[in-house]
Amino acid sequence: MIDLRTKAGGIELDTPLILASGILDENGYTMRRILEAGAAAVVTKSIGVDERNGYTSPVVFEGENYIINAMGLPNPGIEEYGGEIKIAEEAGKPVIGSIFAADAPTFLKLAGEMVDYGVSAIELNLSCPHVKGFGTEVGSDPTLVKDIVETLKASIDIPIWSKLSPNVTDIVEIGSAASESDALVLINTVRAMAIDINARMPVLTNVYGGLSGNAIKPVGLRLVYEIKKELDCNIIGVGGIGNASDAIEYIMAGASAVQIGTALWRKGRGIFDEINQGISGFMKDSGIGSIGEMIGVAVQ
Repeated sequence: MIDLRTKAGGIELDTPLILASGILDENGYTMRRILEAGAAAVVTKSIGVDERNGYTSPVVFEGENYIINAMGLPNPGIEEYGGEIKIAEEAGKPVIGSIFAADAPTFLKLAGEMVDYGVSAIELNLSCPHVKGFGTEVGSDPTLVKDIVETLKASIDIPIWSKLSPNVTDIVEIGSAASESDALVLINTVRAMAIDINARMPVLTNVYGGLSGNAIKPVGLRLVYEIKKELDCNIIGVGGIGNASDAIEYIMAGASAVQIGTALWRKGRGIFDEINQGISGFMKDSGIGSIGEMIGVAVQ
């Protein structure tokens, strides 16, 4: 019998597939439908203290096997978001609250609000590549990362996940700083840009954005592998996963679960069942009974 259940970041999951933050997750009804369509859990839109409108269009550029986006962290603010979480939780599966801030006290305030809303875990956005003062600017400072994680672990009773950036010099140094987290989420988007050759100017109003989609899978795999090899920690893989083979690669590189983002944008909600069935088929053909048997098997 094939068992797709896994434990990732202190949470029991029916399958290893989670909706990544930033894709169809600002609205509670949309998150609920995605959970009903086969996702084992969802991560909310990254939420801050106050409402943000984000950048003006164009904010998304779509290439053949990738997307570059610079949304600017649009969100309604933490005080207005509780109702959306309650709707998503009606599906009876874990909802993970993603938050962003510039310092430990603000992260703690946001995490406390998310706990009150009933989320199953907190994901710290330490890796957004295109908003000044947040994301990568925070997540590239190991001293600040360590302070944030230790502050939240000392005060918050639910699991804490740290989503790290590939746009750093030494991922192991940042991973070590965040090692008290219940999971390291690897990776967020890669800083990138596109140019309109007819207009002779950058496509995105912010100039730079975050590269996602299948193009970044080799980068994500490498960083998951590197962290698994060097650190004793739980990992959730994300970046370029569009089919069962992609997900299995991440699991064999050391991830206990994976997050799906751009593939949902392109293929729709059926992507979760499609990948789950593909993983089950591979496990059956390979004589593998559980997800746990695959985690980290490729790490030399």
